[in-house]
Amino acid sequence: MFDRPEGGERALLVHLDLDGDPRDTLDEFQALAESAGAETVDTVRHRRHSPDPRYFLGRGKVEEIAARIPADGIELVLIDHAISPAQERNLEREFRCRVLDRTGLILDIFAQRARSHEGKLQVELAQLRHIASRLVRGWSHLERQKGGIGLRGPGETQLEMDRRMLGTRIKQLERKLDKVRRQRAQGRQARRRQEFPVVSLVGYTNAGKSTLFNALTGSGIYADDRLFATLDTTLRRLELPDGQPVIMADTVGFISDLPHGLVAAFRSTLEEVGESDLLLHVVDAADPDRADHSREVQGVLAEIGAGEVPVLTVYNKADLCQHPVGVLRDEEDQPEAVWVSAAESRGLDDLLGAVAEELGSGRVRGRVHLPVHQGRLRARFYQLGQVLDEQVQDDGSLDLLVDLPRRELERLQSNEGLETPLEPEYPADSPS
Repeated sequence: MFDRPEGGERALLVHLDLDGDPRDTLDEFQALAESAGAETVDTVRHRRHSPDPRYFLGRGKVEEIAARIPADGIELVLIDHAISPAQERNLEREFRCRVLDRTGLILDIFAQRARSHEGKLQVELAQLRHIASRLVRGWSHLERQKGGIGLRGPGETQLEMDRRMLGTRIKQLERKLDKVRRQRAQGRQARRRQEFPVVSLVGYTNAGKSTLFNALTGSGIYADDRLFATLDTTLRRLELPDGQPVIMADTVGFISDLPHGLVAAFRSTLEEVGESDLLLHVVDAADPDRADHSREVQGVLAEIGAGEVPVLTVYNKADLCQHPVGVLRDEEDQPEAVWVSAAESRGLDDLLGAVAEELGSGRVRGRVHLPVHQGRLRARFYQLGQVLDEQVQDDGSLDLLVDLPRRELERLQSNEGLETPLEPEYPADSPS
């Protein structure tokens, strides 16, 4: 849509240290700017008790930055926080150049990385929702631009839209994504009918998920040492050591302060995570902030409804930590975590063995009795593809022999009103 400058844009990074906020995200913000193609001229740190309501930054700091912008040839000011439309507008008026906050920068990176039709729809929806809150400032300062960080994605025609046209386009995208969501749901049902468990890789961005995915499946999906190298979910079939086939899914990475608009727009993609039988939480073991990043991932998983899915932690990049690969077990001798080196393909057999254990221990097999008034649940069990035997009783009730993940049974009990507990398996020809 746009002609992107080859050399990036000269950017000044601004980070505000707020009292009571112990996080230091400046290094990560620098990596985000680099991933977007910016040429960082300098970074500015500023400390305040609380953000200024008008400029977010203090008035003195605003004047200091405004004075150096023309001297240093700065074209873009990046703020390492989410700022309001009014604050963004006021800063642009003072700086006489474009200002982009953390949310806008992440949206721009997503616009560059999206490759699939669905990914492009999701990014455009998130960008238009973000733009809609900033329409009050007008388009005049954007019409002179030929692209660049924060201006990629929807296209030049979007820059001329009024609120009514913008709202129409957002509704069109939502309808298209609803169709994609239904198609994904059908795909999940088909996989369940084939009794293929789904194992999804999740984790902080740049933890090495795509590298691990390639090493496990022999795929050649794009992997790079930069933030948000992967946006589009990729599925591959994989056979575990016990011969059980599974579907392995590589997903988009998470990050601190992930924009809610992106979470909403990528809902159809993230539903794959919530419907998984097992999550492999890939952690960059060499990252000193890995504990904070793990908490961020857990928060996003809870937000998208995947907080109850079983999780196996995978500590990646063991080669950088000089840590031996292998399985860590809890007091009950169950796999708790696995150390691997995806780049060197070490520890992968241990990981696949642990996955087989987790999936095996998470399944239940037995008889379930469905009274006549619960006969509708018969179709649900068949949708899951887990009915091994069926007997119809004289009163019209059903006895089903089922084999399914424990969490699917719990979901049927809590969400579908399944009343009878699972009984231990007995021979199909025995009297009920």
